[in-house]
Amino acid sequence: MVKMRLFRMGDKKNPIYRVVVVDSRKAATGEYIDCVGHYRPTCDPVELDIDVEKAKDWLSKGVQPTETVKNLLVKTGAMEKSAKLSPAKTKTKKSK
Repeated sequence: MVKMRLFRMGDKKNPIYRVVVVDSRKAATGEYIDCVGHYRPTCDPVELDIDVEKAKDWLSKGVQPTETVKNLLVKTGAMEKSAKLSPAKTKTKKSK
């Protein structure tokens, strides 16, 4: 399965992320198919640069974005916000 996810770069405590299209079986820092944009959360204001046309093209081919990338794509307008909320990632504690 092909996914769109973040690729971490940069120094310690100063991350820079690339938004990349990658085979989901590859390592997190392995080689990627295509770079769609970049994201710098530590800048003031936050720097977000995504090629909207390239992102829409990959989404039309069936690429599945991660939750974080999906939120970034909604901010840039490459994807519409879905009305359906995604399930929580955390596990609930079992009561005894």
